[in-house]
Amino acid sequence: MFEEGDQVVYPNHGAGVIIAIENKKILDTKKQYYIIKLAIANMKIMVPVEKVDDLGIREVINATEVEKILVLLNDEKTAMSDNWRSRYRENMEKVKTGDPFEVGEVVRNLSLRDREKGLATTEKKMLNDAKQTLISELMMAKNKDEKESKKMIEEIFNS
Repeated sequence: MFEEGDQVVYPNHGAGVIIAIENKKILDTKKQYYIIKLAIANMKIMVPVEKVDDLGIREVINATEVEKILVLLNDEKTAMSDNWRSRYRENMEKVKTGDPFEVGEVVRNLSLRDREKGLATTEKKMLNDAKQTLISELMMAKNKDEKESKKMIEEIFNS
């Protein structure tokens, strides 16, 4: 169980801080909820405590893992389907896991493909969403602001 002040990642939404744990009655059912303030978009979300495992909510990575992700972003891209629909489906599965290394792989592969051949509109959106998720986690793990975290990723692909 998490506590107030814990830094967590909600897959597809990014990293944030648990700012409260509250009991709420919704639709005649009383449950305990984590109130998470996301690092990006200044948004708060309520997550039922009982659903944390099902939703894949986990702790933010540590500084060592950040370095491993930065190395991963610098690696060669892995093989991807030439069919954009198949590629989209494969990448969406990776993003849904919430695993920072899987998300990093998607960011790397789509960034490199975008530079080489361009991306379909849906893939560009996926790339942007995956980047935001990764940026939010880097913000929390490295105690940096959004601009600094974004710059860490962009420098890799602009070199």
